[in-house]
Order: sequence, then C-alpha cells, then structure tokens
Amino acid sequence: MASAPAWGVAPAPLRAEVEVASNRDEGAGNHRIALRVPGFPGFAPGHFAMLSPGALAAAERTDPLLPRPMALYRASGRGGDALVEVLYKVTGRGTALLADTLPGQRVRFLGPLGVAWPEPAPGETAVLVGGGTGIASLYELAARLEGGDVRVLLGARSARDLMGRDDFASLGVPLEIATEDGSEGVTGLVTALLDPVLAGAAAVRVYACGPTPMMRACAARAAAGGRSCFVSLENNMACGFGVCLGCAVPVTRGGYALVCREGPVFDAASIGWEGLP
Repeated sequence: MASAPAWGVAPAPLRAEVEVASNRDEGAGNHRIALRVPGFPGFAPGHFAMLSPGALAAAERTDPLLPRPMALYRASGRGGDALVEVLYKVTGRGTALLADTLPGQRVRFLGPLGVAWPEPAPGETAVLVGGGTGIASLYELAARLEGGDVRVLLGARSARDLMGRDDFASLGVPLEIATEDGSEGVTGLVTALLDPVLAGAAAVRVYACGPTPMMRACAARAAAGGRSCFVSLENNMACGFGVCLGCAVPVTRGGYALVCREGPVFDAASIGWEGLP
C-alpha cells in the first residue's frame, strides 16, 4: 500500500502533471481513473485532490478552465510512486472531458487537500453512510477501520448507480445497501438503514457523505439520539486551498467556513443546514 499519514496530519500537497494509468467506464456515468503519481505523500481518509478537466494537450485549454475537486478513493504502490484511484460520475463538461482521457495522457493533480475524517473514539461503532458520489469519500475510512467495530451503509438510485460496491464487499466489513428502485438491497433511501443501527448500538459515530438532504437527515437522526455525526461536504470549488472563496458554507458559530480549508469534513452540528440549498 502507499504510505498513509497519521489521521489528523495533512501532508504537504503535491502539485504535478501525472500520467493516466487507466480510466474505466463502470456504467451509469460512473468512472474510475487510476493515476501514476511519483512522490505521492499518502493521504488520510477524507482527503481530496484537484484534477484538471480532461487531458493536457500541446495547446492549453481554457474552456473549461478550472480543476475539479475529487475524493481520493485509494492508493497503492511503493517508494512514494503510487497508483492513486479516483471514482467520479460524469455530471458536466469537465467530468465528460475527464472521462474521455486515455491511458498515457496526463492530467494536472494537486493533493492531498482538506481535513480528514476523525478516528472513532474507543468503544464507538463507526457507521459509514454513503450516497451517490459520496460513497467515494468513505472507502479508505472503511479500509482503515477493517477489523474494528464498523458498519457500511451505501445508497443509490439503482444498483447500476452504486459506486465501489465490490470494493467495499471485499473488505469483509458489514455492508448494507439501499436503492431507490429496489434493484439491490432494501427499497428506499439509505438513511432508513441508519435508524436500527442508532437504536441498537450503545455508542455510535456517524460518518456521512452524499447529497445534502441525505447528510442533513443523518445529522438530524444522530443528534436526536445524542450521537456524534461528521459529514464531508461536496461543494464546487476552483482552487482547493482557500483563495477563490467559492466553497463557503454557513456555520452555526456565525459567518461562513471554506470547505476546502476547514473541511471537507465537518462536525455536522457545526453546519448551518438551513442555509444550504
């Protein structure tokens, strides 16, 4: 495995042009890109990277111009030369260009960035709740917690939309799935799987990433039961390190926090949910 920094310790980010090793279409707009990243400093669960929208070419592309934030899914390799995987869904022109990138081409990479998921306290059951593209933020966390008291709940519109299902299953951690159309697992929203877990375990810490309504619901359920909840926000951003101010979110202490610099992981109780779309 690639080197992994201690949780809570953010390594200095690497800025580089890196080679695409593979870029696989996994159906329903889901893609998996693997990047060869020499000198990769490792990452902690929840860190992200900024990737250029598509391959670099002899003529500089200016439309689209801005990089895209992507959760770091997993990394493997030796001696700092890592194969870094990112899961993403085609949602617009930038991600469509990234999906067209071929092995051997190069993309710009800046990472790892952001604040990582906190470790669960001793005796806590870690409950990982992922919806849609938010699933990609949770794999490394599940892998680090493998063998401990952890449960993974994944949700999507359909079985085809699920990201990384087989990867999570191969970890051997308890895994439950909900799909809105009932094509896999239980029929309905992933948040419905959370209720019996919160009711059954004495000490629970919820880790949630996905659509804003899903994270808001997880936060409300956890708070109602006196349980801690952390969320990873998936805001658009242009820089990744606090210059553009484009990823500000309202917080309960007053004012705003920048997702790229103070997040993407936040204590759910600190977010001004009523101010989010």
